[in-house]
This record gives sequence, C-alpha cells and structure tokens, in this order.
Amino acid sequence: MARRLQAMGVPGYEAGFRKVKTLPSRLGEPLMRTRPTVYFVNSMSDLFHAHVPDSFIDRVFDVMVRCSQHTFQVLTKRAERLLAYTSERSVPENVWLGVSVENKRHGVPRINYLRQVPARTRFISIEPLLEDLGSVDLTGIAWAIVGGESGPGARPMKIEWVQNIRRQCGEQDVRFFFKQWGAFGADGVRRSKKANGRVFDGRIWNDMPAHA
Repeated sequence: MARRLQAMGVPGYEAGFRKVKTLPSRLGEPLMRTRPTVYFVNSMSDLFHAHVPDSFIDRVFDVMVRCSQHTFQVLTKRAERLLAYTSERSVPENVWLGVSVENKRHGVPRINYLRQVPARTRFISIEPLLEDLGSVDLTGIAWAIVGGESGPGARPMKIEWVQNIRRQCGEQDVRFFFKQWGAFGADGVRRSKKANGRVFDGRIWNDMPAHA
C-alpha cells in the first residue's frame, strides 16, 4: 500500500516507508471538521513507535481533546509504551485505545497491558487472526474486531478460530465486529476479498460498543 501511494504521488508518501516521519501539518485537519467523524489515527503506521517522540504524541492527543465531537481510534502493537504513556496522562472519553492481537505469542500478552490503560473504551484488533487463540481474558475490553489476512502472501483463517473468539465475546459481554474473511473464505478457498465477503455464521456482525 505504501508503494502504491508513493507511485500515485500522495502527499506524505514521497519517501515510502523507509523511516518514521511525522507530519505536523496534518494535525489541524480534524479541527476544521465540525460534523462528528470517526478517525482511525495513523492507519498506515503506529503512533507509539519508538521513533515517534512523546512530544509529538502529546500534540496528537491535544488535537483529540480539542475535537470532542469526533471519535478517535488508536491502534498499536507497542502495548508497553501505550501503558507507560497513558499512566502519566489522562485519556479523553472520545479516544478509543486498542492493541493488535494476531497470535498467542505476541498478541495475547498485549491485552494485559491494554486493560491497565485508563481509557473509557479499550478494543482489540484480531486482524489478521493467524491461529486459534485459545482461552482469552477479555476483562476490561469493550470491543473485538476479527478479520482474515489479505494480500499475495496471506494465510488462511479457520472458521473454528473465529467461532472461539465470538463465543468468548458473548460470554464476557464484549461487542464483536467481523471485518472480513480476507484472501481465503470460510471454506479455505482463495478468491477475491470481495467475493469472500463479511458473512460469518450466517450474518454480518457489526456490533459496536454501547456508547458508540
């Protein structure tokens, strides 16, 4: 995606993704929009990457505080830094904080850090789901997003893995959102992402946190 945007000449992607780059000039964009909007912050990067200074993250959070009409979703794989940062600062109610949970070894441990974060809404993005996660403690988590992997090197996602997460969300009162099957359908056959669709267990799951 970064290479595609670079080839298209999209501002901000001129150098590709060879190194972390902050774009202070874009910070004011949410301030210009009065109509309530959902922003997925840093959708092509990670706000809590080691090379993003706290001073810049402070500026991002300042904008989110000033834009209480919007909802900001921040997803990271740097769960330890997320906890360290938020333990010294307040998190606005319109900021949802989440971690990626792709497997048991790297992903599941991030949930323990996330549940300690002082946010009104904590969510986990289980996308791509790469294996059966087994039993997962979802205490303190409001929302779970599940999806399969896309792209040329995508790995298939088994329906049993999704069913396991869905069952535990129901048992632990966590809202469940099924985003996509990805490159492989429920039958394990590779086809276009659009053809695989979003139907899981006979329906489309669009559940959102109660206060969304």
